[in-house]
Amino acid sequence: MDIKYTDERNFTQQQVQKLFQSVNWISANYPTRLIKALNNCETVFTAWDNDQLVGLINTIDDGELTAYVHYLCVREDYQKKGIGKKLLELVKNKYKDYFYLMLVAENDSLITYYKNHGFEMVTGTHVMAIQNK
Repeated sequence: MDIKYTDERNFTQQQVQKLFQSVNWISANYPTRLIKALNNCETVFTAWDNDQLVGLINTIDDGELTAYVHYLCVREDYQKKGIGKKLLELVKNKYKDYFYLMLVAENDSLITYYKNHGFEMVTGTHVMAIQNK
């Protein structure tokens, strides 16, 4: 398997929707908003198997101090092949001079995954949000 990585935004709405559907993420139900959100992010790296989008990571940053990993998505049938690791490495390298590279891990297995890639829990913090439906 020869996976190609790029920061070019040469994906289509349909390719992104299919990727997000493959992991059952709710944002796949809003393909127009999802593609707009990705195109408005500071950084998007993608992973390709020929013309098939198999992975994606995106970040939002303030241009100097803090960057937030928003999505790290790898098709289920491509997981455990180092694609997520490579996408994380690309982001970590890009933001190596920032004070913080932050993300939200939604369950114990993701906490373990991100810890294995250098992230640490931030003591005394709590994730807060307003979720509009």
